[in-house]
Amino acid sequence: MKKTGITTTVPIEVLLAAGYQPVDLNNIFISHPEPEKLLAVAERDGFPLNCCAWIKGIYGVCLQGGLDSVLCVTSGDCSNTIMLMEVLKLKGIKTMAFAYPEQPDSRRMSSALKRLAGDLGTTLEAAEGLRDELQPARNAVLELDRLTWQEGLVSDWENHISLVSASDFNQDNRRYLAGTEALIEECRRRQPYRDDMLRLAYIGVPPVFGRQLYGFLESNKARVVFNEVQRQFAMPRPGRNLPEQYTNYTYPYSIHGRLRDIRAEIKRRRIDAVVHYVQAFCHRAIGDIILRRGLNLPVLTLEGNSDFGLSQQNRTRLEAFLDIVTLKRQGRRTLVRSPV
Repeated sequence: MKKTGITTTVPIEVLLAAGYQPVDLNNIFISHPEPEKLLAVAERDGFPLNCCAWIKGIYGVCLQGGLDSVLCVTSGDCSNTIMLMEVLKLKGIKTMAFAYPEQPDSRRMSSALKRLAGDLGTTLEAAEGLRDELQPARNAVLELDRLTWQEGLVSDWENHISLVSASDFNQDNRRYLAGTEALIEECRRRQPYRDDMLRLAYIGVPPVFGRQLYGFLESNKARVVFNEVQRQFAMPRPGRNLPEQYTNYTYPYSIHGRLRDIRAEIKRRRIDAVVHYVQAFCHRAIGDIILRRGLNLPVLTLEGNSDFGLSQQNRTRLEAFLDIVTLKRQGRRTLVRSPV
């Protein structure tokens, strides 16, 4: 199959139906042994220092070769992707565009999917058949997510990496399914995490310092039991067809739709506090204003860019935040136990 890079989660069923193998460029970038070198490639070619590290990293991955084309999302993700597409064209890399509708509307989504299918030489009907093939992999990782928050058997890093990989199923949905099912069986043999650990929600785009962040939280008696955007990559509300599936996918649309989903999961997963990650130089960081006002829980906002390790400043802020949340939770429990 022809390898096509994707700049964010896209309707991969259409790509697969057309004979393209989607490759999530974000995952290739962040898992690179030396991601700083990919940033340096972009900066040497003129990308400004105050440009998002994800955009520069994606560019660096594209210049490594091995891709037949790149599908760029021009609406519903990052506005910088539009100019990234132009620079990739300048470098002789074939690019294609996909735009999510401005509003989550299944009729508009159906039209967008048909346009994409037509551009790629396939049909929406053929893509629907691929949806059924991918569903077992999505069901498996959503079961892993349930084991994380409901039974306490999965680490927050395992939850994160499994969900974030659902964007392209690590380029092989059958192998991904087998690996996820094996992890589920392993987790079911474990002892659950302690009940007294703080239960956190992680909201926002995946972090550049993911492994260190999740490990640090667990070492401080806190667990992320809700990874918001990562969970969306697994299409938790698949609907009846592809237009409904990608209409129910919250990330490309209004932050108010995301907020409804976050509130529902906070209640269901019994969340104590929220960590909101924002990427430097990203317009989505402004949404922190809305999220803070819309969530009746303590919120800590962390910013990252090209700092692939968790800085001492962020460690100190996290420790202080967790201490405050712990005291508040202890106060609530004391209040519950007190006689009326």
